[in-house]
Amino acid sequence: MKILIIGGGNMGLTYAQSFLNSHITVKSDMMILEKSSEKAKLLAQKDIGTVYGSAEGCIRQADLVIFAVKPQDCAKLFADLKPHIDPQQVFLSIMAGVKIKTISEALGAKKIIRAMPNLPAQIGMGMTAFNSTDDVTRIELVMVQNLLATTGKTLYVEKESSIDAVTAISGSGPAYVWYFMQSMTQAAREMGFTESEAELLVNQTFRGTVNLHTKSNLSCAEWIGRVASKGGTTEAALASFKETEVHKDIIAGANAALERAIELGKS
Repeated sequence: MKILIIGGGNMGLTYAQSFLNSHITVKSDMMILEKSSEKAKLLAQKDIGTVYGSAEGCIRQADLVIFAVKPQDCAKLFADLKPHIDPQQVFLSIMAGVKIKTISEALGAKKIIRAMPNLPAQIGMGMTAFNSTDDVTRIELVMVQNLLATTGKTLYVEKESSIDAVTAISGSGPAYVWYFMQSMTQAAREMGFTESEAELLVNQTFRGTVNLHTKSNLSCAEWIGRVASKGGTTEAALASFKETEVHKDIIAGANAALERAIELGKS
């Protein structure tokens, strides 16, 4: 199976390296289309496949075409690609907000998969949700899921509209976690710790907490109950969070991200 990744940025490079490192494909079957000559030279030096500067030389060779470009670049890209595509090719898009219908109408293609990964995919700890048209066969869908799984966990969603919700939760989610970590680090600094000490305290707390949670069957509420003894320090912090409605603010933030994802899809 020959794979063409369009876009040699962070996610395009992540996919190329993950596919090769997992031995799910080989360099001779990997192609990358990158319009920036400067980026193309850097990609060529990484020896992760054949790098092309235009679609004519590579698009028809591909069984699977992956769109890893900015959504605002898609209109021109689709116009350039349309004369060269084959109806039997499978197209996988990770462009935020670009709907399957938009891709289908622009390319005249039917086998389309839309996915939303997140940044931890760069270290094989990503979360990717995906949806597809009915024209994608079960074998093709499994093939693509196996590729996506090289970067972490995957989830097939029945409705394309769920991709917008995924964008708001796991797509944007890492930024929410870092925001909370940043706030805790600032609190530690104000308590007298150095920057490196504060980062160690916060980073290890998050790392240990997530690992502990994933290795147990307890819910978040149950774990909170185990840490927060009556009249203790944790209970004092949680009472402050409740008073300032942090819980509601987090939900409101996620919903704001969802609304923006929907807006991007309409535009």
